[in-house]
Amino acid sequence: MERTGRVGLGTIAGEWGRIGVLGFGGPPAHILLLRRLCVERRGWLEPSEFEDGIAATNLLPGPASTQLAVLTAWRLRGTPGALVGGFCFIAPGLVLILALSALFLAGHPPLWVLGAAAGAGAAVPAVAVQAATSLVPGSLTRAGRARSARARWVGYALAGAVAAVLVGPWLVLVLVAAGLAEIAVRARARPADGEGGSEGDGGGDGGGRTGGRRAPLPPAAALPVLPLAGGLAGLGAVAWVAFKVGALSYGGGFVIIPLMQNDAVQRYHWMTDGQFLNAVALGQVTPGPVVHTVAAVGYAAAGIGGGLLAAVVAFAPSFLFVVLGGRHFDRLRADRRVQDFLTGAGPAVIGAIAGSAVPLAAALGQGWQWGVLVGALLWLVAARRGVVLALLAAGGAGVLAVLAGLPPA
Repeated sequence: MERTGRVGLGTIAGEWGRIGVLGFGGPPAHILLLRRLCVERRGWLEPSEFEDGIAATNLLPGPASTQLAVLTAWRLRGTPGALVGGFCFIAPGLVLILALSALFLAGHPPLWVLGAAAGAGAAVPAVAVQAATSLVPGSLTRAGRARSARARWVGYALAGAVAAVLVGPWLVLVLVAAGLAEIAVRARARPADGEGGSEGDGGGDGGGRTGGRRAPLPPAAALPVLPLAGGLAGLGAVAWVAFKVGALSYGGGFVIIPLMQNDAVQRYHWMTDGQFLNAVALGQVTPGPVVHTVAAVGYAAAGIGGGLLAAVVAFAPSFLFVVLGGRHFDRLRADRRVQDFLTGAGPAVIGAIAGSAVPLAAALGQGWQWGVLVGALLWLVAARRGVVLALLAAGGAGVLAVLAGLPPA
């Protein structure tokens, strides 16, 4: 239920702004900080309310942590709270990533900057692999223990991985197909068992989650991702790319990397492959949502104005979803077809995230960068350590490499 007048807008601005400044580490860090604030320190929300908020926002496309920040503020002070809280959560990271974009994407940046960018960019494929592997346990649990369900899971994941490598902007069709296939299989199985679930039904978690991260919405919400704007140019193209990121980024920030890379590098030629890797790295090391990466892409296309436009378009759907649809989240979560769709599309999303590592790695141009990538894989996947520290260390390694006389690109 929406709550009005409980918390002052100034308090929301200060607290949500603080999280926006301190929120290094992506959605897990943001969720932890929001829970500590709203549940543990202030007691504004009951633990069950907060968990329901996580589950509800995981049914939506777009940046998960942003939607949770907007939803918690909406519960405290209605639409004004959602607008103030969401803006203050987003703004610090946006300012920082635009400033870093101006430095890293300058026409003639200093040599150490080129080295830091090349080093951090070399670690990005490892970040994609780590993001995918972290989602596997929850997704397998959702699929269930039946052999046929596990076999379908593997098939969906492989399809997503291949699509991320080969089909670029048409990736979403594979995600939708996987979800629809699972709906059909489970609908056919239900009449035979006379129960509410189907064979191997992990039952889902009631929250549309895949390992605590983003999972796709039903197909009706996915249709706009089709590359209908191939003829756009200039700011119109920036807005279209940002819309796909903000309204259709299922599976967390990394699932939209193949879409962004295809648009930014191949279709519109705003960036080189190396610069795109830098943009992804910047989105990881700055506080706030990973979707800030789109602001770096917008900056490369049209300067500060392009970066701001990309951010506005990318984050606007999160506000609209919460303000206009917040009252309907519980009903959406309870829909069995939605849960079945998520069960099928979730592994395809995981495969797509893992598959995005292939074109990202293919963009590496120097031998020393492969050494950085191997080190990042060991740190992130084998040792399961933090992303931000890995990228900072990789950037430092890049600086040392260029100072030793190795080429940055």
